[in-house]
Amino acid sequence: MSLPLEGLTVVAVEQAVAAPLATRQLADLGARVVKVERPDGGDFARGYDHAVEGTGAHFVWLNRGKESLAIDLKAETGRDVVRRLLAGADVFVQNLAPGAAERLGLGAADLRAEHPELVVVNLSGFGAGGPMEQRKAYDMLIQAEAGLIAITGTPETAVKTGIPTADIAAGMYCTQAVLAALLRRWRTGEGATIEVSMLEATVEWMGYALYTQMYTGTQPPRMGLSHSSIAPYDAFPTADGQILIGVQNDQGWRTLVREVLEAPELAEDLRFATNVARVAHRAECDAELGRRTVTWPSAELAERLARAGVPAAEVNGVADVVDHPQLRARDRWRSVRTEQSEVPALLPPVTFQDVEAAMGGVPALGQHTRALLREAGLRPEEIEQNLAAGVASQAQTSGPVPAT
Repeated sequence: MSLPLEGLTVVAVEQAVAAPLATRQLADLGARVVKVERPDGGDFARGYDHAVEGTGAHFVWLNRGKESLAIDLKAETGRDVVRRLLAGADVFVQNLAPGAAERLGLGAADLRAEHPELVVVNLSGFGAGGPMEQRKAYDMLIQAEAGLIAITGTPETAVKTGIPTADIAAGMYCTQAVLAALLRRWRTGEGATIEVSMLEATVEWMGYALYTQMYTGTQPPRMGLSHSSIAPYDAFPTADGQILIGVQNDQGWRTLVREVLEAPELAEDLRFATNVARVAHRAECDAELGRRTVTWPSAELAERLARAGVPAAEVNGVADVVDHPQLRARDRWRSVRTEQSEVPALLPPVTFQDVEAAMGGVPALGQHTRALLREAGLRPEEIEQNLAAGVASQAQTSGPVPAT
């Protein structure tokens, strides 16, 4: 069977996290993705670190299965090459600074006027218009503006999330929007102009916290591992560490204290009889549980909780996740090629029963420049002239062309 997006072409002028995540998901689903990068260094995520055999960890995560075209969009030749490639493309994604695509002649209005069937996605920090349109929009800044930092951390210390939540939220909505637009185009023949704002994507993920604020006038407090509306919901001590327990209904509470912790008297305690009561007496509830959980080693308590159907988890380090038994048992690891070596990569979390994700290689900067310039119609001498002038660059790599 073929992958869902085989035969579709995406051209992306992208960098950092949000847009590359969106287009990587399209590549995993079978789309051909042409990544347009600056000749002098490319996507700056390439240089965040050199953790993966000399390649940046962010870049390896976000850019498998793409073809890299290294070309200067400030040069007319560079802009013309991208426009020619767009003539045969289905989707254009860009996350340049506000107004930059329009100044390059790659604005949605111009592109859709020439190619009405094209799906154009503009991904930005704050969206077009409004007083913050031109502001820088890094993940941490968006988390702050969206209120996420205000409810993340402990009562003493606010923190950002440990992963780029705002970037990921925007990237996920971008992929979702592209798929919806392609489905509509299949029905009607019409393309789409789509805008995705990192701020709006992250505020949407604030969910219940927004409604709590609007309808109670009270901001949900920073609770660390706990939860403002549920108890017990926290880390509890064990004989050799700690374990997370989250009970979301009263039957679960009774199962926990009777069957797992062997403390049936807590099931009859009116302070803990309902979730509302447990939240009101959270400190006493947590203390009672902690006195009992500490008598078991983590692994044994985790097994008791699992047998009873009580939601719980051991607190894994990242090294534990790399060798997680569930991922191994489900055979979720594959190998992809970078310019330096083969590296492990997780299959995407969406599994099609009849076909596996493409999982192509991670391109070197400009690995496909010559081939793409030929595809755009440049003559051999023109290609060499542009390479010699630095308008374009071609990687010197012996690695294979990523599968698309």
